[in-house]
Amino acid sequence: MSNIVALVGRPNVGKSTLFNRLTKTRAAIVDPTEGVTRDRHYGKSHWNGVEFSVIDTGGYVANTDDVFETEIRKQVEIAVEESGVILFLLDARDGITPMDKDVAQILREYGKEIFLVVNKVDSAKNQGDSYEFYELGLGEIYSISAISGSGTGDLLDDVVQALRSREEPEPEEDLPKFAIIGRPNVGKSSLINTLIGEGRNIVTPIAGTTRDTIYSRYKSFGFDFHLVDTAGLRKKGKVSENIEFYSVMRSVRAIEHADVCLLMLDATQGIESQDVNIFSLVKRNNKGIVILVNKWDLIEKEHTSAKTFEKAIRQKIEPFQDVPVIFTSVVKKQRLLKAMEAAITVYKNRMRKIPTRQLNETLLPIIENQPPPATKGKYIKVKYITQLHTYYPSFAFFCNLPQYIKEPYQRFIENQIRKKWDFTGVPIKIYFRKK
Repeated sequence: MSNIVALVGRPNVGKSTLFNRLTKTRAAIVDPTEGVTRDRHYGKSHWNGVEFSVIDTGGYVANTDDVFETEIRKQVEIAVEESGVILFLLDARDGITPMDKDVAQILREYGKEIFLVVNKVDSAKNQGDSYEFYELGLGEIYSISAISGSGTGDLLDDVVQALRSREEPEPEEDLPKFAIIGRPNVGKSSLINTLIGEGRNIVTPIAGTTRDTIYSRYKSFGFDFHLVDTAGLRKKGKVSENIEFYSVMRSVRAIEHADVCLLMLDATQGIESQDVNIFSLVKRNNKGIVILVNKWDLIEKEHTSAKTFEKAIRQKIEPFQDVPVIFTSVVKKQRLLKAMEAAITVYKNRMRKIPTRQLNETLLPIIENQPPPATKGKYIKVKYITQLHTYYPSFAFFCNLPQYIKEPYQRFIENQIRKKWDFTGVPIKIYFRKK
C-alpha cells in the first residue's frame, strides 16, 4: 500500500482548504465557486513522525454528460485507485445529498480505507449536524473545520495509524533502492529487463502499461541494489485516458520507496513540462536524482548535440542544476552501467555526513566575508553550523535573526556547500534557526 492520501468528495465541500492545511501551503485555490480545482495538486504532509503524500482531487460529479466533469471523475477514480487512504469529505451544512450517496457507493467498490470527514463543523452548536452522515454506512464520522483546524488532529491520528498498519513490506536486504521513473513509454521497464537479463517486468509499446510498485534485485558487475519499477498490467481501455495523470500517480508511489530516482527522458521529444513536474516531485521528497536521456541512438548528432541538449535540461530544472545527466540507449545497451555508477555515487552523496567542526571551520569564514544583507539596520550573525540527523543532507545555521534571511542568501549558502563537498544529484535543505 502507498503512503498516498486522496481527498475526495463532491464540489465545494472544502477539499482544497483541507489540502492547504495538511500541506501547510496555499497551493490549492480556495473559492466558493464549484469546480475550481481542475488539476490535481500534490503535497507532502507529516503527522506523529509519519510522512505521506496528499492529493487534492476535483469535485466528483456522477452521472453527468458534461465533458469537463467527466474528466474530473476519471482523474478522481485514478487517485482513489492508487491511494492508500481516502478522506471522503462532506458538508455539514448541506446534509446528505444525492450526489454524496453516489460518491459513497462508488468508493465502496474500491475496498480502500475510507475516513468519513464531515467538514464545516465550526462550533459546538452544529456538532449534531454531522450525525446524519452515519446513514451512508461508512463507519466512524470525523467532524472537522478545515478553516480553523478543529478536529483535524484526531483525524490525522487515525490516518497515520492506518498508513502504518498497511505499510508495504520492504526488501529484507538493506540495499540502496533505485526507482526508474518518467513519462509513459520512455523505456523504464525495458531498462530493468536489460539490466537483470530477464523479462520480469512487462514491456510493451503501449504507454501506461506498468502499474504497481515492485522490487527487482540487481547483483552484477560489482553492483548490488534493488530497482523499483511500477510494473503491472493496466486495462487497455484505460491506457489512452488521463495518461499523464497515471504517470504522475505511479511516480509518486515509486519515489516514496526509493533512495535515488532515475528520471528517464525521451531524446526524440526533449524535456517536457511533465518531466519537470516529476523532477519537482523527486526534489520535494528529498530523494537523489539522475537524469537519463534515453533513445539517444535515434538522434542525428553533431559534436555539440549532447552539450546543447544538456544545457536545455539544466535550464528547465533551475535552480537545482547539480544533477548528473547521462545519454543512454537501452536498445543499443549504451552507457547503462555508467548510469548505475552515477546512481551509486548519488546514493553515497545522499548519505554523506560532514563533521560539525569541519562545517564550522569551512563555512563560518565564508559567511563572515559575505554576511547576509542587513535588514532594517539589523545585522545577522551566524554563530554555529551543524548537519541534522535526517535521511537526506540538511543543515542548521544558528544565528541571531533567522527571520531576516532571504531565499537568495540561502541559495548562496547551498552553492558554497556544494563547492566544498560533493552533493551532486542530491537536494539540500538549509534551516536558519534562533541561537
